[in-house]
Amino acid sequence: MTLFTFRPAVAAALIGLTFTGLSTLAWAQIQDYEFQLVRNEIKQGNAAEIAVRLVDKRSGQVVPDAVIFAQRVDMAPDGMEMMAAPIEALPSTEPGIYRFKAQISMAGGWRLSLGAKVQGETDTLENKLEFKAVE
Repeated sequence: MTLFTFRPAVAAALIGLTFTGLSTLAWAQIQDYEFQLVRNEIKQGNAAEIAVRLVDKRSGQVVPDAVIFAQRVDMAPDGMEMMAAPIEALPSTEPGIYRFKAQISMAGGWRLSLGAKVQGETDTLENKLEFKAVE
């Protein structure tokens, strides 16, 4: 008789664990997102265009509507972090792609630093991407 009263309790516990496990897997964390350069080589100039995509690493899908509140471009990869260039955001031409115009004055290694808020996430996404400026 105790076997029959014990079964519903075990079944309820297993169902509870199943739903708890599924709900924690469904929620994203800020580490699940990253910016990726569209091109690793950028033509130097006063109006060099840098494009990045924001990707959900779990699905590989691009993420639109992020709010980018910090952007910086400098020559840190070549040991000249103090050499920063002016940069400004450009309108996006497709969802999940974020474009910038920068004054890339010389060829070499450059770093793009971004800070963004992803819709539905409480934490801030910060990425540093390195690219090569070419003549």
